[in-house]
Amino acid sequence: MMAKFFFALLACVGASAQTWTVQTSNTTAALRGIGVLNAKVAWASGAKGTYAITRDAGETWTASTVPGAANLDFRALHVFDEKTVILMSIGAGEQSRIYKTKDGGAKWDVVYTNPDPKGFFDAIAFWDSTHGILLGDPVDGRFVILTTEDAGDTWHREKTPPAMPSEGAFAASNSSLFVLGRHEVWFGTGGPKGARVFKSEDNGRKWTVYQTPIRNDSASAGIFSLAFMNPLFGIAIGGDYSHPEDASHNIAITVDGGKKWTAPEAGPGGFRSAIAYLPDRKVWIATGTTGSDVSTDKGKTWKPFDKGNYNAMAFLLSYAGWAVGPKGAIAKFGVE
Repeated sequence: MMAKFFFALLACVGASAQTWTVQTSNTTAALRGIGVLNAKVAWASGAKGTYAITRDAGETWTASTVPGAANLDFRALHVFDEKTVILMSIGAGEQSRIYKTKDGGAKWDVVYTNPDPKGFFDAIAFWDSTHGILLGDPVDGRFVILTTEDAGDTWHREKTPPAMPSEGAFAASNSSLFVLGRHEVWFGTGGPKGARVFKSEDNGRKWTVYQTPIRNDSASAGIFSLAFMNPLFGIAIGGDYSHPEDASHNIAITVDGGKKWTAPEAGPGGFRSAIAYLPDRKVWIATGTTGSDVSTDKGKTWKPFDKGNYNAMAFLLSYAGWAVGPKGAIAKFGVE
Protein backbone atom coordinates (compact mmCIF):
# COMPACT_ATOMS: atom_id res chain seq x y z
CA MET A 1 0.00 0.00 0.00
CA MET A 2 2.81 2.42 0.85
CA ALA A 3 4.51 1.64 -2.46
CA LYS A 4 1.31 2.40 -4.36
CA PHE A 5 0.98 5.69 -2.47
CA PHE A 6 4.58 6.62 -3.25
CA PHE A 7 4.24 6.01 -6.98
CA ALA A 8 0.90 7.81 -7.06
CA LEU A 9 2.57 10.79 -5.39
CA LEU A 10 5.32 10.79 -7.99
CA ALA A 11 2.73 10.73 -10.75
CA CYS A 12 0.95 13.73 -9.24
CA VAL A 13 4.21 15.66 -8.97
CA GLY A 14 5.07 14.90 -12.60
CA ALA A 15 1.62 15.97 -13.78
CA SER A 16 1.48 19.24 -11.81
CA ALA A 17 1.33 22.46 -13.81
CA GLN A 18 4.47 24.17 -15.07
CA THR A 19 4.89 27.94 -15.19
CA TRP A 20 7.32 30.63 -16.34
CA THR A 21 7.29 33.57 -13.93
CA VAL A 22 8.47 36.74 -15.66
CA GLN A 23 11.31 38.61 -13.96
CA THR A 24 12.96 41.99 -14.62
CA SER A 25 16.34 41.63 -16.34
CA ASN A 26 17.11 45.38 -16.38
CA THR A 27 18.14 45.24 -20.03
CA THR A 28 16.31 45.49 -23.34
CA ALA A 29 18.95 43.50 -25.24
CA ALA A 30 17.89 40.24 -26.89
CA LEU A 31 19.01 37.39 -24.63
CA ARG A 32 20.00 33.92 -25.83
CA GLY A 33 22.60 32.74 -23.32
CA ILE A 34 21.62 31.39 -19.89
CA GLY A 35 23.57 29.42 -17.29
CA VAL A 36 22.58 28.25 -13.80
CA LEU A 37 25.12 27.72 -11.01
CA ASN A 38 22.76 26.96 -8.12
CA ALA A 39 19.32 27.85 -6.79
CA LYS A 40 20.30 31.50 -6.35
CA VAL A 41 22.99 32.29 -8.91
CA ALA A 42 22.43 32.47 -12.68
CA TRP A 43 23.92 34.41 -15.59
CA ALA A 44 22.30 35.50 -18.85
CA SER A 45 23.86 37.00 -21.98
CA GLY A 46 22.90 38.46 -25.33
CA ALA A 47 23.19 41.22 -27.89
CA LYS A 48 25.17 44.47 -27.62
CA GLY A 49 27.81 42.86 -25.41
CA THR A 50 25.27 42.33 -22.63
CA TYR A 51 25.33 40.01 -19.66
CA ALA A 52 23.18 39.92 -16.53
CA ILE A 53 23.61 38.28 -13.13
CA THR A 54 21.27 37.28 -10.32
CA ARG A 55 22.47 36.17 -6.91
CA ASP A 56 19.07 36.01 -5.23
CA ALA A 57 17.14 33.52 -7.39
CA GLY A 58 16.07 36.23 -9.82
CA GLU A 59 14.51 38.69 -7.42
CA THR A 60 17.02 41.17 -8.84
CA TRP A 61 19.12 41.06 -12.00
CA THR A 62 22.11 43.33 -12.63
CA ALA A 63 22.86 43.98 -16.30
CA SER A 64 26.26 45.06 -17.64
CA THR A 65 28.26 45.26 -20.86
CA VAL A 66 31.63 43.69 -21.55
CA PRO A 67 34.07 46.56 -22.27
CA GLY A 68 34.88 46.82 -25.97
CA ALA A 69 32.22 44.28 -26.94
CA ALA A 70 29.19 46.48 -27.55
CA ASN A 71 28.86 45.21 -31.13
CA LEU A 72 29.01 41.51 -30.17
CA ASP A 73 26.18 39.06 -29.60
CA PHE A 74 26.88 36.70 -26.69
CA ARG A 75 24.72 33.71 -27.62
CA ALA A 76 26.27 31.25 -25.16
CA LEU A 77 27.89 31.08 -21.75
CA HIS A 78 29.17 28.65 -19.16
CA VAL A 79 29.25 29.29 -15.40
CA PHE A 80 32.07 27.51 -13.57
CA ASP A 81 31.61 29.13 -10.15
CA GLU A 82 30.52 32.45 -8.63
CA LYS A 83 33.54 34.22 -10.09
CA THR A 84 34.49 32.29 -13.22
CA VAL A 85 32.36 32.50 -16.37
CA ILE A 86 32.89 32.12 -20.12
CA LEU A 87 30.92 34.10 -22.71
CA MET A 88 30.88 33.08 -26.38
CA SER A 89 29.95 35.58 -29.10
CA ILE A 90 28.78 34.65 -32.57
CA GLY A 91 29.24 36.22 -35.97
CA ALA A 92 31.41 36.05 -39.05
CA GLY A 93 35.16 35.84 -38.57
CA GLU A 94 36.52 37.79 -35.61
CA GLN A 95 33.03 38.48 -34.24
CA SER A 96 33.10 34.91 -32.94
CA ARG A 97 35.11 35.09 -29.73
CA ILE A 98 35.46 33.60 -26.25
CA TYR A 99 35.68 35.91 -23.24
CA LYS A 100 36.48 34.78 -19.71
CA THR A 101 36.23 36.40 -16.29
CA LYS A 102 37.75 35.07 -13.09
CA ASP A 103 36.48 37.83 -10.81
CA GLY A 104 32.73 37.88 -11.40
CA GLY A 105 32.83 40.29 -14.34
CA ALA A 106 35.12 43.02 -12.99
CA LYS A 107 37.61 42.11 -15.73
CA TRP A 108 37.14 40.20 -19.00
CA ASP A 109 39.89 38.64 -21.11
CA VAL A 110 39.60 37.50 -24.73
CA VAL A 111 40.95 33.94 -24.58
CA TYR A 112 40.15 32.98 -28.18
CA THR A 113 39.22 34.81 -31.40
CA ASN A 114 38.01 32.94 -34.45
CA PRO A 115 40.95 33.04 -36.91
CA ASP A 116 38.96 32.12 -40.03
CA PRO A 117 36.99 34.83 -41.88
CA LYS A 118 34.51 32.14 -43.00
CA GLY A 119 34.02 30.76 -39.49
CA PHE A 120 30.97 31.24 -37.27
CA PHE A 121 30.59 29.88 -33.73
CA ASP A 122 27.34 28.18 -32.66
CA ALA A 123 27.52 26.60 -29.18
CA ILE A 124 29.77 25.72 -26.27
CA ALA A 125 29.56 23.09 -23.50
CA PHE A 126 31.69 21.57 -20.73
CA TRP A 127 31.84 18.03 -19.38
CA ASP A 128 33.47 19.20 -16.15
CA SER A 129 35.43 22.13 -14.73
CA THR A 130 38.28 21.79 -17.25
CA HIS A 131 37.17 19.83 -20.33
CA GLY A 132 34.97 21.57 -22.88
CA ILE A 133 33.96 21.71 -26.53
CA LEU A 134 32.87 24.37 -29.02
CA LEU A 135 30.86 23.94 -32.23
CA GLY A 136 31.16 26.18 -35.28
CA ASP A 137 29.70 26.20 -38.79
CA PRO A 138 31.60 24.42 -41.57
CA VAL A 139 34.84 25.87 -42.88
CA ASP A 140 36.29 24.28 -46.00
CA GLY A 141 33.56 21.64 -45.93
CA ARG A 142 33.86 20.51 -42.30
CA PHE A 143 32.20 21.62 -39.07
CA VAL A 144 34.57 23.38 -36.69
CA ILE A 145 35.11 21.58 -33.39
CA LEU A 146 37.39 23.13 -30.78
CA THR A 147 38.25 21.41 -27.49
CA THR A 148 39.84 22.63 -24.27
CA GLU A 149 41.43 20.83 -21.32
CA ASP A 150 42.17 23.90 -19.18
CA ALA A 151 38.75 25.47 -18.57
CA GLY A 152 38.77 27.40 -21.83
CA ASP A 153 42.12 29.17 -21.56
CA THR A 154 43.41 27.42 -24.70
CA TRP A 155 41.60 25.64 -27.55
CA HIS A 156 42.56 22.93 -30.06
CA ARG A 157 40.79 22.18 -33.36
CA GLU A 158 39.57 18.61 -33.97
CA LYS A 159 38.69 16.97 -37.28
CA THR A 160 35.08 16.20 -38.22
CA PRO A 161 33.40 14.29 -41.08
CA PRO A 162 32.50 16.31 -44.17
CA ALA A 163 29.43 18.52 -43.99
CA MET A 164 26.74 18.38 -46.66
CA PRO A 165 26.44 21.38 -49.02
CA SER A 166 24.51 24.21 -47.28
CA GLU A 167 24.48 22.30 -43.96
CA GLY A 168 25.11 24.29 -40.79
CA ALA A 169 24.26 24.54 -37.11
CA PHE A 170 22.01 27.03 -35.34
CA ALA A 171 23.29 29.47 -32.70
CA ALA A 172 19.76 29.94 -31.39
CA SER A 173 19.92 28.60 -27.84
CA ASN A 174 23.38 27.15 -27.13
CA SER A 175 21.75 23.72 -27.23
CA SER A 176 22.50 22.44 -30.72
CA LEU A 177 25.46 20.88 -28.86
CA PHE A 178 24.99 18.51 -25.89
CA VAL A 179 27.52 16.73 -23.66
CA LEU A 180 26.98 13.86 -21.23
CA GLY A 181 29.14 11.95 -18.77
CA ARG A 182 32.87 12.34 -19.27
CA HIS A 183 33.28 11.76 -23.00
CA GLU A 184 30.02 11.75 -25.00
CA VAL A 185 28.84 14.63 -27.17
CA TRP A 186 26.21 15.15 -29.87
CA PHE A 187 25.36 18.07 -32.14
CA GLY A 188 22.47 18.67 -34.52
CA THR A 189 22.47 20.41 -37.89
CA GLY A 190 20.08 22.25 -40.17
CA GLY A 191 19.70 23.67 -43.63
CA PRO A 192 19.09 21.78 -46.89
CA LYS A 193 20.38 18.19 -46.53
CA GLY A 194 20.84 18.86 -42.81
CA ALA A 195 18.83 17.69 -39.78
CA ARG A 196 21.62 15.24 -39.04
CA VAL A 197 23.14 14.30 -35.67
CA PHE A 198 26.90 14.00 -35.21
CA LYS A 199 28.03 11.84 -32.29
CA SER A 200 31.40 11.38 -30.57
CA GLU A 201 32.29 9.07 -27.69
CA ASP A 202 35.83 10.37 -27.20
CA ASN A 203 35.42 14.10 -26.48
CA GLY A 204 35.09 15.14 -30.10
CA ARG A 205 38.04 13.40 -31.70
CA LYS A 206 36.14 10.80 -33.78
CA TRP A 207 32.58 11.24 -35.10
CA THR A 208 29.73 9.26 -36.62
CA VAL A 209 26.76 10.87 -38.39
CA TYR A 210 23.07 9.90 -38.46
CA GLN A 211 20.01 11.25 -40.27
CA THR A 212 16.81 12.33 -38.48
CA PRO A 213 13.23 12.88 -39.75
CA ILE A 214 13.23 16.53 -38.67
CA ARG A 215 12.51 18.88 -41.56
CA ASN A 216 15.46 20.21 -43.56
CA ASP A 217 13.65 21.85 -46.47
CA SER A 218 15.17 25.34 -46.16
CA ALA A 219 18.08 27.27 -44.69
CA SER A 220 15.91 28.15 -41.68
CA ALA A 221 14.87 24.55 -40.89
CA GLY A 222 16.49 21.68 -39.03
CA ILE A 223 17.59 20.66 -35.54
CA PHE A 224 17.93 23.60 -33.16
CA SER A 225 18.36 21.73 -29.89
CA LEU A 226 18.92 18.26 -28.47
CA ALA A 227 19.17 16.72 -25.02
CA PHE A 228 19.70 13.27 -23.52
CA MET A 229 18.36 11.81 -20.27
CA ASN A 230 20.98 9.02 -20.40
CA PRO A 231 23.47 7.69 -22.96
CA LEU A 232 20.68 6.01 -24.96
CA PHE A 233 17.52 8.13 -24.79
CA GLY A 234 17.47 11.58 -26.35
CA ILE A 235 15.21 14.07 -28.10
CA ALA A 236 16.06 16.47 -30.92
CA ILE A 237 13.80 19.42 -31.64
CA GLY A 238 13.49 22.31 -34.06
CA GLY A 239 11.40 22.98 -37.14
CA ASP A 240 11.49 26.12 -39.28
CA TYR A 241 12.01 29.43 -37.48
CA SER A 242 10.69 31.37 -40.48
CA HIS A 243 7.34 29.60 -39.96
CA PRO A 244 7.09 29.53 -36.15
CA GLU A 245 3.48 28.29 -36.01
CA ASP A 246 4.24 25.25 -38.17
CA ALA A 247 4.54 22.15 -35.98
CA SER A 248 5.31 19.67 -38.76
CA HIS A 249 8.40 17.46 -38.51
CA ASN A 250 9.85 19.37 -35.55
CA ILE A 251 10.86 16.49 -33.26
CA ALA A 252 12.73 13.18 -33.28
CA ILE A 253 13.47 10.62 -30.56
CA THR A 254 16.30 8.11 -30.18
CA VAL A 255 16.52 5.12 -27.85
CA ASP A 256 19.94 3.86 -28.99
CA GLY A 257 22.21 6.82 -28.36
CA GLY A 258 21.49 8.62 -31.61
CA LYS A 259 21.98 5.91 -34.24
CA LYS A 260 18.29 5.79 -35.19
CA TRP A 261 15.75 8.61 -34.84
CA THR A 262 11.97 8.35 -35.11
CA ALA A 263 9.19 10.93 -35.01
CA PRO A 264 6.33 10.65 -32.49
CA GLU A 265 2.76 11.03 -33.71
CA ALA A 266 2.62 14.63 -32.46
CA GLY A 267 5.22 17.08 -31.23
CA PRO A 268 5.19 20.53 -29.61
CA GLY A 269 2.89 23.15 -31.07
CA GLY A 270 5.32 24.96 -33.36
CA PHE A 271 8.96 25.79 -33.97
CA ARG A 272 11.01 25.14 -30.84
CA SER A 273 14.58 26.34 -30.30
CA ALA A 274 15.41 24.60 -27.01
CA ILE A 275 14.68 21.37 -25.16
CA ALA A 276 15.70 20.18 -21.69
CA TYR A 277 15.15 17.17 -19.45
CA LEU A 278 14.38 17.67 -15.75
CA PRO A 279 15.54 14.47 -13.99
CA ASP A 280 14.02 15.30 -10.62
CA ARG A 281 10.53 15.43 -12.19
CA LYS A 282 11.13 13.12 -15.14
CA VAL A 283 9.65 15.63 -17.59
CA TRP A 284 10.81 17.24 -20.82
CA ILE A 285 10.41 20.97 -21.47
CA ALA A 286 10.49 22.59 -24.92
CA THR A 287 10.39 26.30 -25.66
CA GLY A 288 10.44 28.61 -28.65
CA THR A 289 9.03 31.73 -30.24
CA THR A 290 5.38 30.68 -29.94
CA GLY A 291 5.35 29.07 -26.51
CA SER A 292 6.50 26.28 -24.23
CA ASP A 293 5.39 22.67 -23.87
CA VAL A 294 5.85 19.80 -21.42
CA SER A 295 6.00 16.04 -21.96
CA THR A 296 5.60 13.48 -19.19
CA ASP A 297 5.83 10.41 -21.44
CA LYS A 298 9.30 10.74 -23.00
CA GLY A 299 8.22 12.98 -25.84
CA LYS A 300 5.32 10.90 -27.15
CA THR A 301 2.79 13.64 -26.37
CA TRP A 302 3.15 17.32 -25.47
CA LYS A 303 1.00 19.80 -23.59
CA PRO A 304 1.40 23.60 -23.98
CA PHE A 305 1.77 25.56 -20.73
CA ASP A 306 2.96 29.05 -21.74
CA LYS A 307 2.66 31.35 -24.78
CA GLY A 308 5.73 33.48 -24.10
CA ASN A 309 8.54 33.99 -26.62
CA TYR A 310 11.76 32.46 -25.29
CA ASN A 311 14.94 31.58 -27.15
CA ALA A 312 16.86 29.48 -24.64
CA MET A 313 16.64 27.91 -21.20
CA ALA A 314 18.86 26.25 -18.61
CA PHE A 315 18.14 24.20 -15.51
CA LEU A 316 19.95 22.91 -12.46
CA LEU A 317 16.80 21.06 -11.39
CA SER A 318 13.16 22.08 -11.61
CA TYR A 319 13.60 24.51 -8.70
CA ALA A 320 16.44 26.36 -10.48
CA GLY A 321 15.67 27.05 -14.12
CA TRP A 322 15.34 30.13 -16.31
CA ALA A 323 14.38 31.02 -19.89
CA VAL A 324 15.50 34.09 -21.85
CA GLY A 325 14.22 35.82 -24.96
CA PRO A 326 13.83 39.01 -27.01
CA LYS A 327 13.92 42.52 -25.52
CA GLY A 328 15.50 41.38 -22.27
CA ALA A 329 12.84 38.77 -21.54
CA ILE A 330 13.69 36.50 -18.64
CA ALA A 331 11.52 34.10 -16.64
CA LYS A 332 11.98 31.59 -13.85
CA PHE A 333 10.59 28.08 -14.06
CA GLY A 334 8.17 26.87 -11.42
CA VAL A 335 5.65 24.18 -10.59
CA GLU A 336 2.18 24.97 -9.30
